[in-house]
Amino acid sequence: MSRLSLIAAAIILGLALLVPLLNLAVPAEQAFHIPDYLVPLLGKYLCFAILALALDLAWGYCGILSLGHGAFFALGGYAMGMYLMRQIGSRGVYANPVLPDFMVFLNWKELPWYWYGFDMFWFASLMVMLVPGLLAFVFGWFAFRSRVTGVYLSIITQALTYALLLAFFRNDMGFGGNNGLTDFKDILGFSIQAPSTRAALFAATCIVLAAFLLMLRWIVASRLGKVMVAVRDAESRTRFIGYRVEHVKLFAFTLSAVMAGIAGALYVPQVGIINPGEFAPANSIEIVIWTAVGGRGTLVGPIIGAVTVNAGKTYFTAAFPDMWLLVLGALFICVTLFLPRGIVGTLADWLARLPRKAKAGKTPTALPEAAE
Repeated sequence: MSRLSLIAAAIILGLALLVPLLNLAVPAEQAFHIPDYLVPLLGKYLCFAILALALDLAWGYCGILSLGHGAFFALGGYAMGMYLMRQIGSRGVYANPVLPDFMVFLNWKELPWYWYGFDMFWFASLMVMLVPGLLAFVFGWFAFRSRVTGVYLSIITQALTYALLLAFFRNDMGFGGNNGLTDFKDILGFSIQAPSTRAALFAATCIVLAAFLLMLRWIVASRLGKVMVAVRDAESRTRFIGYRVEHVKLFAFTLSAVMAGIAGALYVPQVGIINPGEFAPANSIEIVIWTAVGGRGTLVGPIIGAVTVNAGKTYFTAAFPDMWLLVLGALFICVTLFLPRGIVGTLADWLARLPRKAKAGKTPTALPEAAE
């Protein structure tokens, strides 16, 4: 499985070079040209892959089934969206150099204090990690110390994301209400609509995904990773032999939330909008489905599951819009019943059994008869 992670990271880094090259350098009339609309679409899939990989750390290796990871993703997206809104300046509809258009429309007189600093990229990047990480740390501190586990923890995490959904829908929260944040112009001084900028964002997403994959591979192969698996498989026994289980779970949950926030920050400039719909509990459930389909506890599996399911979603919502939710539900049921370890886990088990079958199929050679 570790070799598979290295191969996957190499492929992802190869895509960081190949896709922008085929988009920018190959003429549009050539067969290998990748059109401009496809680059951000592929980038969106890889952002979802980072999100599924983040959940795999918490769920696949530490047994924390979170149904609220969409909240961390959305918080990271909002932090990046606030930076992008501050970059619009006087180019907005109302030409206000300080206030975003929705604040002018709602008769806000001054910028809220929690928007200060978001005109600087370094500050926004820090908030992308700090806000989801701090929320996960505080939530996990109380939940894990209270030994809330299983379905109860899952329900609480979903209640958390639903509470944030209701809060961000309010206009007086200062985040655009139902419409969210959109109409972005540029990032770091580059036009966000330019093909070169989109190609650069795609390459950055590939690099981040490969880096996270290698980082998690190192973590799960370490002693800490072994303890995380022990917590997942036998939490009580792990606690009884002296490990601080709540600290291990808190580390995995917080790091997972930070990764989800970074995924959201990469998602927003490529998609061009962030709104409270990203907090919807159904989104968090979909993340679980991506991870289960690919194979939780495999690292590479969630990446494959996220890309495969979302590519299928793109096709089915266009070709058969009324059938997509049925297809998604049927997929999850089939994986649960017939592929409980997901695509990668099942394939790994099958490959591991091949040498055993080959050895079992060999008949022992007959001993030569003694010469008379």
